[in-house]
Amino acid sequence: FYCNVECQKEDWPMHKLECSAMCAFGQNWNPSETVRLTARILAKQKTHPERTQSEKLLAVKEFESHLDKLDNEKRELIQNDIAALHHFYSKHLEYPDNAALVVLFAQVNCNGFTIEDEELSHLGSAIFPDVALMNHSCCPNVIVTYKGTLAEVRAVKEIEPGEEVFTSYIDLLYPTEDRNDRLRDSYFFNCDCRECITKEKDKEKLEIRKLNDPPSAETVRDMIKYARNVIEEFRRAKHYKYILCLTLTPLICELSLDKMGAVFEDSNVYMLHMMYQAMGVCLYVQDWEGALRYGQKIIRPYSKHYPSYSLNVASMWLKLGRLYMALENRMAGVKALKRAIAIMEVAHGKDHPYISEIKKELEDH
Repeated sequence: FYCNVECQKEDWPMHKLECSAMCAFGQNWNPSETVRLTARILAKQKTHPERTQSEKLLAVKEFESHLDKLDNEKRELIQNDIAALHHFYSKHLEYPDNAALVVLFAQVNCNGFTIEDEELSHLGSAIFPDVALMNHSCCPNVIVTYKGTLAEVRAVKEIEPGEEVFTSYIDLLYPTEDRNDRLRDSYFFNCDCRECITKEKDKEKLEIRKLNDPPSAETVRDMIKYARNVIEEFRRAKHYKYILCLTLTPLICELSLDKMGAVFEDSNVYMLHMMYQAMGVCLYVQDWEGALRYGQKIIRPYSKHYPSYSLNVASMWLKLGRLYMALENRMAGVKALKRAIAIMEVAHGKDHPYISEIKKELEDH
């Protein structure tokens, strides 16, 4: 979908390689985002062999691929993507050989960006070569946001001259071990930032319920293992586009929350993860009261666990504000929306369309 006719015309040089294929395949047109993105990169490299405006500092061909670190599962997934690329684009693209395609898909997997809206709902994937130069830290000093087809980088901390600029590649809610598991799996490195060395937030993030008869260390370890397994299943389902039945997902969330709640406090990040999943289902089925109950439990711990100016915190305030407004609690809605705006003005910039939209919502109510 395009936002307007001008946007559609501007994209035609790229979209025309897909258009006839989409018409030919009809309902069977379903390449993954990674395949579509890679096809566009190949087309762009053919029509514009010189560096593009977004490659002033780093060209796509110079991306790190970590090819030597790919396990058999990742290599098989890349071969599946290559097969899909040939299947859907065979009449419209000239391909390099298989080895070069393996490298390109590996580069896209390591350097791609996920584009999300103001509520962090998934919109698509893209590459921004110069932005990809930034290294990761779990204590980032900048945030990357998006405006149309542009990526914008803004400081969220004071940055001294000569100081390195760091962004975050991952969701920072989770404790040190989980974050580094994710970084190793997706980006093939361990983080050595201050947060990962000191692990100072881990105790709060893994808070255990205060009981007269506290759970044993073994019970806590087993529950953490259980929680990580459940979260990984949700992550895989999302990554591989499995469809979870709407009647099954709330049941999984409810059972997991009951089980983990016997050991973990509600502010524990694993509890928060399951509440967030449950809130998402409530929003999908338009159970506004249910979504609000989960959101109210989530927001305070989020504000404590995430860094300042976190988009995750801003999006949760935004969801809460819109839910309050929908349920005719204007006072709470205005307060929540203003909290969202305060963060987003720093992260997105005061002139971002998202800010204008939210301010209009406030005026309309």
